[in-house]
Amino acid sequence: MKREKGPAPRDARAVSPARIIAVSFAIVIALGTLLLLLPACTAPGKRTTFLDALFTATSASCVTGLVTVDTGTHWSTAGQLVIMLLLQIGGLGLVTFTTFFHVMIGRRLGLRSRLLAQESVNGTGLENITLLVRMVVTASLLFELTGALILSTVFVPKYGMRGVFLAVFLSVSAFCNGGMDPLGFEEPFISLCGYSSAPVVLAVIMALIIVGGLGFVVWSELAEYRLRHKLSLHTRVVLIGSTALILLGALLILLLEHDNPATLGPMNWGDKLLNALFGSVTCRTAGFNTFDLAGMRGGTKVLFCVLMFIGACPGSTGGGIKVTTFAVVMMTVWCVVRGNSETVILRRRVTQEAVYKALAILVISLLAVALCSGTIMLVMEDYHLPASGLDVFFEAVSAFGTVGLSSGVTAAANIPARVVLIFVMYLGRVGPVSFALALATRPVRDRNVVLPEGRIAVG
Repeated sequence: MKREKGPAPRDARAVSPARIIAVSFAIVIALGTLLLLLPACTAPGKRTTFLDALFTATSASCVTGLVTVDTGTHWSTAGQLVIMLLLQIGGLGLVTFTTFFHVMIGRRLGLRSRLLAQESVNGTGLENITLLVRMVVTASLLFELTGALILSTVFVPKYGMRGVFLAVFLSVSAFCNGGMDPLGFEEPFISLCGYSSAPVVLAVIMALIIVGGLGFVVWSELAEYRLRHKLSLHTRVVLIGSTALILLGALLILLLEHDNPATLGPMNWGDKLLNALFGSVTCRTAGFNTFDLAGMRGGTKVLFCVLMFIGACPGSTGGGIKVTTFAVVMMTVWCVVRGNSETVILRRRVTQEAVYKALAILVISLLAVALCSGTIMLVMEDYHLPASGLDVFFEAVSAFGTVGLSSGVTAAANIPARVVLIFVMYLGRVGPVSFALALATRPVRDRNVVLPEGRIAVG
């Protein structure tokens, strides 16, 4: 009698790269929460609740920057070191770090480890993935060290040896697009408002944010450009799109806020230009601010929401739906309007798989932000907490885009609202599609199966 085959002993998707990366971030958040709950991590006279520790660990691990307690005054030096470590691991990814250490000690990577590393740094192939991972970690540390050395020229004369720690913390936070700062001892929740007229500080922070937000694959191609004299479509879209968004954002911020007494109004024109540019750059998921965001005009807050939602680039330390996703969706719309059946960017045809994925990311992300905004509004209204709809939407986009800019909602939010923000920060860092794949339990349909065609009217 022929025996029937039983079910496979293990679903292949149970160990898929998306699931492992999602779990790795959850583990880092859990460990960070436990460390921040230690008495040694809290400043004398302060008390850390479980929710504050969880929120801070999530914000740091997901390189967001939203905080419920001031980083510079609530946490001790040990606590700030834990936060800086979480920012570093969250920016590059736990899988990237473990792969790097395996390579450094001479361990050979199997196929599964290579697939994980490829997913973690958003690589395009398995051939040189170990070289790419090594370049990512070493280059990141080099950029952060360079930034810290330059920032030390400002903070060491002002604060002595303490300035070294401040410079290192800010450099790591900026490169990882974290947005956290230990400057609360100057004034709680001040961020970089005290340095709006310090071009060295703002220029270094901007440079670190931009480099961290470009993406690891772009670094690799730019490093090899002298040999190849060729850039891929991905890199060209990243460079053109990032430059356009930064310059256009800075111009609009300057036009909207140049005469606002609560933001850029009191500054001279040189500082207005510098801070408008900084505001446009920091919307790329960094989270630092040099003026009061709550005092911005409504139109500027909407502009910030758009920039935060787009975010940085794939395979970078930043979040958002990514510049390339936005470019693919916009060019798809443009091509459809012109009657083309295929998406074309810079005279290159974009694959249908990339178009479908971009549309899926956009729709899921919009739904996530809308649900987050609606839920926060409901739970805050139940407790009669003040919050405008635009400010709540601003906070939801900031959390999803792992930006960390706040219009004051996080500080006023109650426990249910903060729990929602924690989940949205995690969702934004892992990625909505990757998170959905990590939760998937049903087998993927065989791609070789040809289904009958059906017609449906749209539009």
